Amino acid sequence: MAVYIRFVAMHRLVRACTSSQTHTRHRDILVKLSKSRRAIRTFSTASVKRNENKGDNSDSTPLSTKLPSKQALLHRSRRHLSPLERISNLLPQEVLSPEVMQLREQNQQEPDEHANIQVTVTNGTKEEIVHEAHVDRDSPETPACVVADEPSTPSHHQEKRQPPPTVPGERLLAFGEMVLAEHRKKRVEFRKMFKLKEGERLHSSWGFIQHNDIAGKPAGHFLKTNKAASIFVRRASLEEFVLYMRRAPAIAYPKDASAMLMMMDVTEGDCVLESGSGSGAMTLFLSRAVGSKGSVLSVEVRADHLKRAVLNYNRWRTSWRVRRGEEWPDNVQFHNADICAAPSLLAGRGFHAAALDMINPHLALPTVIPHLHLGAVCAVYLANITQVVDLLEGLRCSSLPVLCERIIEVPVRNWLVVPALQKDGQYCTKKAPVLDEEPRQGDETSDDTDGESTTEEDADLAFGSVPYVARPHSEQMSHTAFLVKLRKCVK
Repeated sequence: MAVYIRFVAMHRLVRACTSSQTHTRHRDILVKLSKSRRAIRTFSTASVKRNENKGDNSDSTPLSTKLPSKQALLHRSRRHLSPLERISNLLPQEVLSPEVMQLREQNQQEPDEHANIQVTVTNGTKEEIVHEAHVDRDSPETPACVVADEPSTPSHHQEKRQPPPTVPGERLLAFGEMVLAEHRKKRVEFRKMFKLKEGERLHSSWGFIQHNDIAGKPAGHFLKTNKAASIFVRRASLEEFVLYMRRAPAIAYPKDASAMLMMMDVTEGDCVLESGSGSGAMTLFLSRAVGSKGSVLSVEVRADHLKRAVLNYNRWRTSWRVRRGEEWPDNVQFHNADICAAPSLLAGRGFHAAALDMINPHLALPTVIPHLHLGAVCAVYLANITQVVDLLEGLRCSSLPVLCERIIEVPVRNWLVVPALQKDGQYCTKKAPVLDEEPRQGDETSDDTDGESTTEEDADLAFGSVPYVARPHSEQMSHTAFLVKLRKCVK
């Protein structure tokens, strides 16, 4: 019995010693591991090798901090890529929108605050991922490390953003051009024509845009205001310039001006007489029609109206020179005179056509008609039907060789053609017509189809499956003028 007791006591003593040695060994491993954690301060995406200090204890456990390149890249990823980032990485940089470029630059400018290094304990079965937030290179505890140098490649946000590619002959917006800005939602809610000037701003209820941000961009771009509203910026056409330019009297609207040009059959090289310059709208259309080989004689009785017409004409010519790099034809001669009392102004001149925009045009016809070529047309712009009656009465009482061919009004009817939408904003879908002889049970199928159409995605709808609503627009242009076509003939 005593022998058995001594044997049990010896066994417990051996077990206690063994556990104490194991605990001591594990404690040494943890101490070395904590020391190595403080020592590792330099990180790289390539493999990292730690040089062991020769003064360390020989029985200490060596540490390996190698990371394969693929594993290092996986550890460096801070988050999963969004669908927008995955798709934008596959597309060329030139086709990305400014919004996507801005998001990518913000993501790349975020500091890399966390790096991952996997530490492997060679004499055990434990592995630990050490997360370091900052690197203190000046600390005396930092050991000498061998770091594999990476080839320096410029980041995306350091590259200079190139403007979108342009087609041959396309010119960028420049200071001095007449530019039109629009803000659209369901309809045009803001439209303004202005001249690009360095250092100025485009102001609106949706924010402002610097003129310097517009210059140098291709026409037809959407730009963001300081309130993140999209403004569509493009060049103003001659029609839009006439509609939005500064006026003195009312203008001849483009729809009427185009009809008058067709009446007179104005071509390049013609010499045209205009009586009533107004704000210069018809003058600009005539100047473009006759070209550099033709000429326009514009007469206005009021000096303030003539001044406005000259300013608008020169403003368009300046914008055209900046826009095209060539001069607009200087083919208009302005005169401040009453054409009824200034026959000497037309002496020795002949005209292929004449355009009259006056209150009493029948008083100017005796002066104008003798200087028209035979068969030439005189187009008269009249605001109301009373003036038309007075004109015809003046022709009846005179013996002028003039034939009244037609009196017209040019209507323009705007239409609204849009896809049909449901109340929840989804597109409607076309359905086959239900014939009268079909049984009533077909109504249940029609109800099921309605329920499916509301949940169907817009992108899944095939071509021709969406019905459209077509009707005249609620906002229509009212009456502007009557146009009278007079032709010179031989009686």
